Order: sequence, then structure tokens, then C-alpha cells
Amino acid sequence: MPEKVAPGAWSVSVRSEPSADWDAFVRARPSASVYMLSGWAELVRTVFGHAAFFIEARDAAGALAGILPVIRQRRFLLGNFATSLPFFNYGGALTDHAPLATRLMEQARVLAEELGCSYLEFRDTQPREGDWTVRTDKVGMVLELPPTFDELARRLGSKLRSQVRRAEREAPQVRVGGAALLDDFYDVFAHNMRDLGTPVYPRRFFAAILERFPDHCRLVVVYRAGTPAAAGFVVLYNGRAEIPWAACRAEAKPLGFNMRLYWEVLDLAVREGCTSFDFGRSTVDAGTYRFKKQWGAQPVQLYWHRWQRRPDRQAADGAPQRSRFMQYAT
Repeated sequence: MPEKVAPGAWSVSVRSEPSADWDAFVRARPSASVYMLSGWAELVRTVFGHAAFFIEARDAAGALAGILPVIRQRRFLLGNFATSLPFFNYGGALTDHAPLATRLMEQARVLAEELGCSYLEFRDTQPREGDWTVRTDKVGMVLELPPTFDELARRLGSKLRSQVRRAEREAPQVRVGGAALLDDFYDVFAHNMRDLGTPVYPRRFFAAILERFPDHCRLVVVYRAGTPAAAGFVVLYNGRAEIPWAACRAEAKPLGFNMRLYWEVLDLAVREGCTSFDFGRSTVDAGTYRFKKQWGAQPVQLYWHRWQRRPDRQAADGAPQRSRFMQYAT
């Protein structure tokens, strides 16, 4: 049954800084994404110079009832648009009330119109009410984790374990840590992105994340003959682990280093007490989708709601045509 809420039950405001109770509101909701914490939007503003907005809703008593972070990007090559949230897999409104989520999104649309944005995008994990264009071409790939890694290894099967063992012929070394491993991680990541012909996030972006969220982040690096061959950036929060960025040198993939990296990352997630592992988003049946599927990850539908000032031709799934530059710049 639709939720009934009295008109005017909430007051909604747009702020350039989050209120003091923003993060407490996020932490009080176990299902909330780590990216809803205010520091993620703030570091995007600091590192890239984009404008950050914090939309808040309060009830009649003044208590925070809903939040929605928005980043406005305006660059010569990119154009002028807003996202909740760019650079990360998840965003959108966070509230216990479905009608309030719609109201927060409508306030964001008003903001986007006032800022002259060509479009506004919410990276949701659930469908929302309203006249939004909805992208459904992406899914999250999530693996439920058992209490022990031995149990997970048995579940993954002998074929996958043999692919992981392929790297043993190269005597790999594995290191897990924080900022001390940033140069090694970035060496692999930047090299891989350039091989793909895609823009590379600056090193200071990852440095800012590690500085702001040291308790939530781990770097995992697999070395071949003392040289970083594969590396992953892992984010931990509320019993969930996610690997938003990972890379492997092209020459190391046939040697099993990419498989070994994910083996080590999953081991880390279990040791940290996580109950699920998020491999990140993929297009169904694409190469990355099949790679994640072999680890037992299951697809979770994503709903990217979108408003456009001047709607253009889009695919049936709502996905606009975007260049590779745009995909990695947002």
C-alpha cells in the first residue's frame, strides 16, 4: 500500500555544506551505501573542483528525514550536468519514506534546471516514482560470502582454483595495506587505463580517499618479480566489501595474476568479517559480467533515473550514447 504522508510534513533545503547530523543519519541505516557519507562528495569537490550540493529534508521537529548528495560537473569537454554520485557506483536519495525520496529528487531537478545542466542522473538501486527516464542496462554483481574462506574456496570449485594456482609458477608476492601501497596500485591502474585508451583518474583522487577514509579502504597488490602486476582498491563498510577499481597488466593476465588478485581480495573480505562482496557494475553478458559470474556473483538490477533538459534519442533501456571519455570522467 502506498505510504500516506501529510502534505508539508517535511521541509527541504539545498546546502553547500552538509549539516552536522548528515553522517549520523547515514550510519543509522545499515543498508546505506558508504558513498552517502558526506566526505565522498566533499573529496570530489576538493580533488576535481566540481560543485557539491547537499539536499536535506527535515520533519516538523527538525530531525533529518532524508538526504541526497549531488555533484555538478561543468567542463569544456564534458559539458554541464549533475550526478548523484559521479565516480562511484551508488548514489540517489536516502530516506525511510518513499514519497520523500521523490520530493528530494524533484528538488534536485529544480537545482539542475537553475544551474543550466543538460541532464541530472541518480544512481539508484531501486525504482523510484516520477517521470524519470530509467536506465536498466547495468547490474551490480554481488557475491554472498560464507563465514570462512575455506568454505568459499570449496564453493568456487576446482576449475577456478586451478586458474588461481596458475600464478604460483611466477612466485607472486601479495601485499595488503593502505596509503603506503598507493604508488604501486596507481602504477598498475594508470598503465592499464592508458592501454585501454581511457582517461586516468589522478593519483590525488585515490590519495584523498585513503586520507579521508583510512578505516574503510584497503589496497591489495600482487607482485611479479618485485614489480606490481595486479592491484585492487577495496572499500569496506557495514559488512560489505566492494572493489570499485582494479587492474592487471596485460602481460600478467595470461599468467593468472588477475585471478590471483580477486582470490586475495575475497580472502581479505572474509577476514574482515564481510558477508557480501560487490564486484561492481557490468552490462549483462559483457566480458566483465562473465568474469564476475564465474566467481559466483549474482546480478542485482540497478536503476539510474535521469532527467534531461532536451531529451534526445536513447536506447530502449534508457541509456544515452556516451563516449568512453564520458564514461570514465563521471
